[in-house]
Amino acid sequence: MRKYEVIFIVKPLEEEATNAVISKFANLIKNNGGTIDKEDRWGKRKLAYTIKDCAEGFYCLFYVSCEPECVAECDRVMKLTDDILKHMIVKSEETESAAEEAPVESEE
Repeated sequence: MRKYEVIFIVKPLEEEATNAVISKFANLIKNNGGTIDKEDRWGKRKLAYTIKDCAEGFYCLFYVSCEPECVAECDRVMKLTDDILKHMIVKSEETESAAEEAPVESEE
């Protein structure tokens, strides 16, 4: 399994509707054989520019372990979901433990 970061912005909806959209994608990842290692809900924030006539959005970040097929399905569904303003899925280059073990180079 590979590690990915999935970040998406949900339209400013009621709290229950926002939670339903986030749960939909969490279940989609789990049903396709992936696991959510960590979930960060950043909350409602002002956007730098309007997207689909919205000036605010609810940011959510998932750290996911799954196969590429799961990511492709998640990307496809996010593109088709009207309540998602923007999304981005990136492959994590290094794990947290590898980042901690890497020596820090000092500039002299």
